[in-house]
Amino acid sequence: MILWNTPYSVDIINSNMLGSMVEFLGIKVICINDTSIIGSMPVDSRTKQPFGLLHGGASVVLAETLGSLAGNLCLPEGSQAVGLEINANHIRSVKEGIVTGTVTNIHLGKKTQVWNINILDENRKLTCTSRITLAVIKDRNYKT
Repeated sequence: MILWNTPYSVDIINSNMLGSMVEFLGIKVICINDTSIIGSMPVDSRTKQPFGLLHGGASVVLAETLGSLAGNLCLPEGSQAVGLEINANHIRSVKEGIVTGTVTNIHLGKKTQVWNINILDENRKLTCTSRITLAVIKDRNYKT
């Protein structure tokens, strides 16, 4: 079953993120299939904390970016998904390379959505697992 109601392309999605924190941190969507979205983020001076490890907040930005994107691609025109709550468990530290996040759906309701995001290092080891809850609201910019 295909989850997405909104037409998409990886190139258009990445171009829509230009000029935001997503671009600044080097986050890119690299793949969309019928039920999940995969994005990557470099572990470098933009995303490390002062001790040289991937900053937990950067992992949460990657998770929220993927979860919010997925939530909005599922909705009909005139609706919008916005964050209600996000949590993250940081499992393993990362010092360098690229981390990759995959978002999958847990719940698609009329008023809320819940998504899971697993972030892996280059050795495919889990570094962070996150869950985001989104509220479905009327898109304030939608004109009927």
